[in-house]
Amino acid sequence: MTLVAVEIPKIGLVMETARLVRWLKNVGDTVTVGEPLLEVETEKSIIEIEATVSGRLVEILMQPDQEAKVGDQIAWIDTGDAQPARPSAAEPPASGTKGALPSAVVFEAPVGERIRSTPVARRLAAEHGVDVARITGSGPRERVQLEDVRRAIGAQAAKEAPTVAARAPQGLSPMRRALARAMTLSNATIPQFTVERSVDVTMLQALRAEFSAALAQGSPTLSVNDFLLQAVARTLLEFPSLNATFSGDPESPDARIVNASGAHVGLVVAVENGLLVPIFHDVEQFGLAELARRRVDLVERGLKGRLKREELEGATFSISNLGAHGPDRFTAIINPPQSAILAVGRQRDAVVARYGTMEVRPICELTLAVDHRVADGRLASAFLARLVEILEDRDWRLK
Repeated sequence: MTLVAVEIPKIGLVMETARLVRWLKNVGDTVTVGEPLLEVETEKSIIEIEATVSGRLVEILMQPDQEAKVGDQIAWIDTGDAQPARPSAAEPPASGTKGALPSAVVFEAPVGERIRSTPVARRLAAEHGVDVARITGSGPRERVQLEDVRRAIGAQAAKEAPTVAARAPQGLSPMRRALARAMTLSNATIPQFTVERSVDVTMLQALRAEFSAALAQGSPTLSVNDFLLQAVARTLLEFPSLNATFSGDPESPDARIVNASGAHVGLVVAVENGLLVPIFHDVEQFGLAELARRRVDLVERGLKGRLKREELEGATFSISNLGAHGPDRFTAIINPPQSAILAVGRQRDAVVARYGTMEVRPICELTLAVDHRVADGRLASAFLARLVEILEDRDWRLK
């Protein structure tokens, strides 16, 4: 019998904890490498954790609605042929084994040490400034449930309605906390610089209307973001030095620049209480129609918190487009470990000089933020100039 632990993997640079949502396998079931074992909720999405070995699931150490830290052991898989004996609940975890808890141990502190409450209840209470210690729980042994917190929030709102009072400071949502960690890490560890360029989107908008009319009925309408994704992918392949990530301590001999094999581009999406960056892998392989379909699918599932792990990792570059109601220009912060991010201002009419005359043209301002450890100003300027050239051209791949 050979037992292998199932651990909570680290998804992204700043993930610290995850909440177990549900097990997709039961004790005694056979599992294979790459097969989904369970679903966990991170700050960004609900993600499937896959088996890293083949065998039989012999022990589940943590149950749905419990929180686990990165690296915690949550189950055991027997990779041998022998029929394993179920570990005894009386046996303590092996010395130095992180998170290895017998299944009979309750994963919470004894009464008196902290208030019994579910993780989702504590999270909602923190977001609304509600003290769970003042709530009588409706769960087993008076454990505070999510509905208990919701009732308390409603009662508090009704009580405060007649008067205008200063609200108590609200705790950060999990997504906002993850965003804060990532942006703090970005500013602290990445030397960033920016270059700017204007792009005339006359041709792009004309082709967008032409291509959208040529698509089959029921196909997603092409957006500017689809053109941006394709243009950025083409440019990244022409500038492989920017299609990379910086790895390691700059003072260490192990520090290196890791080049990507394809164009993996993130698209920043605004969601409630934060931002989400679904990743489009190998963008260079797809036409505008397929990119539109994938964009709609990723954004819809992202808003529902149903993105897969691989759809949140592996990008070298991101695009942040604030749309028609955004500013003329802005600077975005690089999402580590990526090497660059493109901020796209709103489309606006501007007077430009063309062939010795003045014309009114639709213009967007592009601001490229770059990791100075990966590229310098000359390379970044050349990259942005080529990107503008592609965006203003009529050479696009629809399918």
